[in-house]
This record gives sequence, structure tokens and C-alpha cells, in this order.
Amino acid sequence: MIINILAGGPVDHLPDLYEYDVENCIWVGVDKGVYTLLTRGIKPTYAFGDFDSISHGELEKVEKEVKHLYKFIPEKDETDMELALNAALAENPDEIRIFGATGGRLDHFIANVQLLSKGIEKEYPISIIDKKNIMYLKPPGTYTLPKLLNKNYISFLPFNQTIEKLSLEGFKYSLNDRNISIGSTLCISNELIADYGTYSFLSGILIVIRSQD
Repeated sequence: MIINILAGGPVDHLPDLYEYDVENCIWVGVDKGVYTLLTRGIKPTYAFGDFDSISHGELEKVEKEVKHLYKFIPEKDETDMELALNAALAENPDEIRIFGATGGRLDHFIANVQLLSKGIEKEYPISIIDKKNIMYLKPPGTYTLPKLLNKNYISFLPFNQTIEKLSLEGFKYSLNDRNISIGSTLCISNELIADYGTYSFLSGILIVIRSQD
């Protein structure tokens, strides 16, 4: 099962959501993202939020259309996204994809990136996807990366203090057992030179971002 979560970020940053509306998936709306899903003809199974970013009329439509609605007061310890993500993880999904998490407030965006670490803890892949980017985290290991025609650029950044012994093969700019610390831009905007590349590292948590201009 795939769980797609739509937050309330700017709609012009969203990819084509219908591409991700596959058979074995359920949708979760977060705050304004619930209404966005409904306006696009996608009915979320669950909705989370304090709903302070939509009108009274929009909230009435959400309450009418969504069966499992979880409303919270604005004054709470977790963001609406964290509440929704925790609920998604409890469903033991094969994958979680987050949309509408970029392009708005920087504090929410950075918090959403940090929430990706919950996937490392639970061993479920979680990605943040917008119109031009796919972002996810990886624990130490060796991975194969296929070429994506519309995402030519690949960047690697440390999520924690240091990535130890990062190696890149099959890339325009190869690397062999380099330590990469926070603040380094060494691994920004790389490209694959074949249909597949591999990357590996010994310790740390790595941010992988696939982008288009």
C-alpha cells in the first residue's frame, strides 16, 4: 500500500497528482491540502488539521466529503503534517509520498524535511515530491539509481553532521570514499552518464535530491 499525503503548500508547486493516483494507494489530506484534493476530484480517506487556512464554506465541504476527519486546535505540540505522517506510519505502508510540502514557509519546509527521518526509524521509504524535485533520505549502504528523463540533476547532502566514505560510480563527477560534512556543496548538481549509477557510504544519513531546471 502507498500512502499519498497532500499538505497545504502552494498549488503551483504540485506535480500532476493524477500520475500518483494509482490503484494501490490511499490519499491523506493535511489542512488546506484536503480541500485541494477535493477540488481535483480526489477524495482523501483521511484528513488532518486545525483547518485555520480554509474558509468556513470550504471546511463544510471537507466535513461533508471526508469520512475520517481529525480536527485539532491550532495550539498543539505537533504540526498537522507530523500528525498525519504518524498516522500513515501506523498503517505499515510500503511507501509514503508527501506533496504540498514545499514552496511555502521555510520553517514548515525544514520541519517537513526533518520529518523524513521517521522513515529511517521505521524503515519505510518516505519522499517529498513537487513539480521539479524528489527528495528522500537514505541510511548507510549501497544503492542503485536509475536515470529519470525529467530529473537530470542529482544532489547528495548530509542530513546529519558527516557522511563517511561516500562513493559515486556512473556519475559525471565520480567520488571515492570522501567524507562530506554539513556545509559542503561538493555533491550538488551531479548527473548520471549511463542508465544507472551507484552510490554508497559507510555512516550518516544522506539526503538525495533529484531535480529539473
